[in-house]
Amino acid sequence: MIMEEKKFDKQSMIGFLLIGAILLFMLWQNQPSDEELAAQKAQEEQVEAHEAAAEKASQTDAVVESTTPQNDSLALERYKATLGSFAYSATLPSATDDVTELENDVLALKVSNKGGFITEARLKNFKSYDSVPVYLIKDGNSRFNLTFSTTDNRTLNSENLYFEPSLSKEGENQVLSMKLKVSDSEYLEYRYTLKPDDYMMGFGIKTVGLQNVVNTSQPINLDWQLKGYRHAKSITYENRYTRLTYEYEEGDHDKLSQTGDDDAIETNVDWFNFRQHFFSSILLTDQPFDEVRFSSKNLVEDEEVDTVYTKQYAANMQLKPVNGELNYAMDFYYGPTDYQILNNYDRDIDEAMPLGWGIFGVINKYLIIPFFNFLIAYFPAGIAIILLTISIKLLLSPVQYKQYLSQGKMKVLRPEINEINEKYADNPMKKQQETMKLYSKAGASPLSGCIPGLLQIPVFYALFTFFPSAFALRHKSFLWADDLSSYDKIADLPFHIPFYGDHVSLFPILASIAIFIYMTMTTGQSMQQAQQPGMPNMKFLMYLSPIMMLFFFNNYASGLSLYYFISNLITIGIMLVIKNFILDEDKIHAKIATAKAKPKKKSKFSQKFSEMMEQAEKQQRNK
Repeated sequence: MIMEEKKFDKQSMIGFLLIGAILLFMLWQNQPSDEELAAQKAQEEQVEAHEAAAEKASQTDAVVESTTPQNDSLALERYKATLGSFAYSATLPSATDDVTELENDVLALKVSNKGGFITEARLKNFKSYDSVPVYLIKDGNSRFNLTFSTTDNRTLNSENLYFEPSLSKEGENQVLSMKLKVSDSEYLEYRYTLKPDDYMMGFGIKTVGLQNVVNTSQPINLDWQLKGYRHAKSITYENRYTRLTYEYEEGDHDKLSQTGDDDAIETNVDWFNFRQHFFSSILLTDQPFDEVRFSSKNLVEDEEVDTVYTKQYAANMQLKPVNGELNYAMDFYYGPTDYQILNNYDRDIDEAMPLGWGIFGVINKYLIIPFFNFLIAYFPAGIAIILLTISIKLLLSPVQYKQYLSQGKMKVLRPEINEINEKYADNPMKKQQETMKLYSKAGASPLSGCIPGLLQIPVFYALFTFFPSAFALRHKSFLWADDLSSYDKIADLPFHIPFYGDHVSLFPILASIAIFIYMTMTTGQSMQQAQQPGMPNMKFLMYLSPIMMLFFFNNYASGLSLYYFISNLITIGIMLVIKNFILDEDKIHAKIATAKAKPKKKSKFSQKFSEMMEQAEKQQRNK
């Protein structure tokens, strides 16, 4: 019996082993291939992705800014906890980050459902210095937010809420209505109206049926912020003309600092411009803002750093409802800072341009700009600058001729002046008397050269402010200068020189040489006489002016340096003609000799003046 049990156990063991071997063989035969393993892994990853998406969706539904709202009563109740009456807007299909595009021939815009404002503004016909399209708004550099309180004690920000877009046409105009809804008939609306081929766009803010929803006893603040993008080669030069400007109190204009941080509070503001040198972002209103808080922050800390932005602007204004509703008619301008374009709108926004104050601005607006626009319509920009320079020289030729002629006479009289200086070296009073007598006999006077020079200052300063703001010169080339609105680099430096830069511009060098020659011709003779007490050192000035030109204009618009170069060349030529063909030195000396021999009857004033001088001389001797 025992032997039979052992035999049975042995047979059972062999059977189990055979069955196990068969199972292992079958498993080995049926193992998945590499392709089947890859497919299985992909299926597992897909399942995990679906689970993660589901989890994310459930989390997103729990917050206000959901991108996948569900239009059901449960979602509505959930949003009411944070949005109150405006929960309805979060349940609409438009509660996403989608954008609506509208554009014309010159301007392309994108308006986001979230916040209802412009997230991208591109000028279609212009490029930056590095051939990138000019964007005034892009990648979050602008913030537009309306802060308001509700009757159920909530404070909401429009930038976090979802607007429903509706794009339509009114004739040739594109109209985009962005509505932040409480219901289908109650809403806050931003309304954009874009005309064909126009940089100015209509913009309105109004509420409909929100008298019992918005708490109008609390302030309703509109806040617009913008960081200005860099568009020019020289960040320092561009930043100098990047400035917040505005109109207030029915026609007064002002601006914030062009260098450092600045802020201001103004009342009755009609418009303000976040100016970026050659481009502007302007908000205009038909109903003046009672009070606006402006601020400007300089973002260029080091000119050697390749900075993306120039300045950060901000304007905060309080909107006032009427009968419990808002209704503001405004306009946005996104376009070039071009005087001709801005002036055509007849809204005084051309005052945002840095054309100089008083008489300087008048000369630019009514003389230089119209004439230069006429020239550049028929000639290349560089030739137009040369023709403008020649025309201004011809216009000023009467006063300049007197100035140059007086300077020539003063040089002819230099030997006589030296004799007087030596003879009366110890008697300054007598030396002054004899010098004035000599000038009178020769028909020359230092004032005859100074007065014409003073008359030219308004024109010269007007031109100094015109060229940096002349949009017509932007990206216009001439000779080696590829952009007359920027510097004309001919070489890079391996280091940076303070106030000069890291490059060499040629037109400032040529202008400096011309100025040095001109200064030598006009002030060189003055250096021969003894230095008068209290008078400027002429030799120092003769060297200082060209050096200042060289350093100061190295980063300036090459069009301005070209103007100064041509202007001084013409001046040098005129002085050489006067000296060699008009001024007769023998005739002047003969006139002096005749005046000495002929007794001259003095006027009562001259006689009285001579007596006073003699008395002063006697008093000096007694001392």
